Amino acid sequence: MVLALPHELTLAQATACLARLTQALPGEGGPQVVLDASALTRFDSAALAVVLACRRQALASGKQLQVQGLPSRLADLAALYGVDGLLTPAAATPVN
Repeated sequence: MVLALPHELTLAQATACLARLTQALPGEGGPQVVLDASALTRFDSAALAVVLACRRQALASGKQLQVQGLPSRLADLAALYGVDGLLTPAAATPVN
């Protein structure tokens, strides 16, 4: 199963989105959790915080987080904040 981010993820939606994702994470079987970010069209730095919080929880559960469809603007934001190394190219492939 793939966990999906919504099309809009700003500070206003971050808490509810993170609660939904963290509730679903323990139910994900296997060593890897896939987070689909391809629907993201409207977001701010809160979206990056949600992705990083999901990564933290996945790692705490002994799983790897694979981010699919990371928008290039969000990847640029991660680089600006210096956390792009946490989203390795193999784990988070930017899309245009």
